[in-house]
Amino acid sequence: MSISYLLDEHIGPTYREQLIRHKPDLTVWMIGDPGAPAKGSSDPDILCWCEDKDFVLVTNNRKSMPDHLRDHLAAGRHVPGILTLNPDMTWRDTIDELILIAEAGFEDEYRDLILYLPQTS
Repeated sequence: MSISYLLDEHIGPTYREQLIRHKPDLTVWMIGDPGAPAKGSSDPDILCWCEDKDFVLVTNNRKSMPDHLRDHLAAGRHVPGILTLNPDMTWRDTIDELILIAEAGFEDEYRDLILYLPQTS
């Protein structure tokens, strides 16, 4: 499976650096990168971008993202998936989890879903 990740703007750049360091062929963009949604973009706009560009969103937004996803789906739209970080996981465990998901997932496995890490415990 070929997953591309979009990291939301509240996730530190260390996550991208470590993901690419451990899996150089993984596409990892951050909000604010050229071609990605601008910093300060609304969550609904980010979901539309992820749908259009086929990126799985990685976020720490546990509060409002489920509502935004529900509204997005109700409008007949889709997303490749949303992965929500667990604040109790170490950054290393999070990196390992994201790499495992990228390597082991199958096409459309996370479509229209919001999943909370860890998925492998």
